[in-house]
Amino acid sequence: MPNEMILVVDDSPTEQRIVAAALTRQGYRVITAADGDEAIDKAARERPSLVVLDVVMPRKNGFQVCRHLKTTEATRTIKVLLLTGKDQDSDRFWGLKQGADGYLTKPFDDTELLAHVAKLV
Repeated sequence: MPNEMILVVDDSPTEQRIVAAALTRQGYRVITAADGDEAIDKAARERPSLVVLDVVMPRKNGFQVCRHLKTTEATRTIKVLLLTGKDQDSDRFWGLKQGADGYLTKPFDDTELLAHVAKLV
């Protein structure tokens, strides 16, 4: 059973709960953040195996957070899965260009999410 820690970042408490519940049922340890600044702080402090990151958030958006994590020595090896409602090819391209290791659009199903997570951790 997996024991990796995953940081779930979403400004919607409902989305946060849905993602966290699916990961917890699978045996992952989950911590959460509600915005980009909190995500950067928690990633640096907790060193999760993976950050599941929403794109549209207040303060710093997911693209900015991803770029920060991937260009900072202490956090650059943490995998990032962007999980977003932004479903245009240009959004996916931009997200991967910021260093994201995966890109999944909402709505998603648990099987799809868990398959992406399993590939990355």
